[in-house]
Amino acid sequence: MKKIIENQRGMTLVEIMVVVTIIGIIATLVTVNVVGYLDRARVDTTVTTIRSLEQMLEQYRLDNGSYPSSEQGLNALVEAPSFGKSPKRYPTGGYIKGGKVPKDSWKNELVYSSPGANGNPYEIVSIGPDQQEGSEDDIKSWEIE
Repeated sequence: MKKIIENQRGMTLVEIMVVVTIIGIIATLVTVNVVGYLDRARVDTTVTTIRSLEQMLEQYRLDNGSYPSSEQGLNALVEAPSFGKSPKRYPTGGYIKGGKVPKDSWKNELVYSSPGANGNPYEIVSIGPDQQEGSEDDIKSWEIE
């Protein structure tokens, strides 16, 4: 019986601490990489939303001769504006399926202005992850490649 007890050996506190440290390092590396991909995916989704809205705005211009004014905003793609320049040909159901202007990936309203900056006929801006207008992480339609 004494021989069996002598052959059994548990893990020391140092060995347990080394294993826990290694698991912590691996978990940190995985978390940092996953969070980085998540942030990039949100930016890419917002860029896709802005590009889609640009196509709808172009269709609006082709149908009506001009882009919606800043006052009419992106809501002009959902329902015919009741003020300002009236659209000539407005499709039943609007330009956006679902009847709602999409938001950016951080659940913020997109900012629309017409005329836009830098001589553009309009601009669409997402205030980005920091949710502060005018910061360097804003996603601007005229800067999208």
